[in-house]
Amino acid sequence: MPDEKTEKTEQSNSKPSVKRKVKGKNRFARWFREMRSELKKVVWPTPKQIVNNTFVALTVMAAAAIVIWVIDYAGTQIFQAIRLIFR
Repeated sequence: MPDEKTEKTEQSNSKPSVKRKVKGKNRFARWFREMRSELKKVVWPTPKQIVNNTFVALTVMAAAAIVIWVIDYAGTQIFQAIRLIFR
């Protein structure tokens, strides 16, 4: 155990590695290479999952639209009733 602690402290006391600034083309080329490698790791949904998720999203949007419409309609009716009372 003491050897591990000494190794860790030696590593933490070592100088940080000097990083070169990559200029121009190399920076963009590196970015595209890294992006490509990350996209290979993505688990893409199956067509069945896409259809299912689209259906769920459209259903939720329709339900939200109906709720907002009902609240708006009720508010309009209440406002018109108040206007008629205080005319």
